[in-house]
Amino acid sequence: EAVQDWRFSPVVNALRALRGVNTIIAATVVAEIGDITRFETPRQLMAWLGLVPSEHSSGNTTQRGRLTKTGNALARTMLVEAGWSYRHPPKEGQPFLKRSAELPQEIKDIGWKAQTRLCKRFRHLSNTGKPQPRVLAAVARELAGFIWDIARKTPLPV
Repeated sequence: EAVQDWRFSPVVNALRALRGVNTIIAATVVAEIGDITRFETPRQLMAWLGLVPSEHSSGNTTQRGRLTKTGNALARTMLVEAGWSYRHPPKEGQPFLKRSAELPQEIKDIGWKAQTRLCKRFRHLSNTGKPQPRVLAAVARELAGFIWDIARKTPLPV
């Protein structure tokens, strides 16, 4: 009920076009991030969320480490939880069609592109033997990029 009168409610509704992102996850992510247009690129959003690997560089040597986790822990947790839904094959079931019925076609297309790409990524990383937390972090990182894209294309009321 609180989301209906909120300034960012169009963004919350648009984010529901993504698989695994329900109203609670969308509202939490939008509330924690705020105005996503402040990020010029999706990589900036991913870094702000703490979903990028740490780096130890010296001269020509570059070593990548674990996730930085320097960003917003609650938003990162929500994206990781949403990432679990991509373990299943992509499909446009009734729940997806129902919640995305009133959205513009451009947003629906981004949601479908995210679903096919992230399901494929989840399967590929799992089949190569990567640990489940690492797979989920990779899916959450890419999901943040799709969230950035949808939020930038959703007009907010003035």
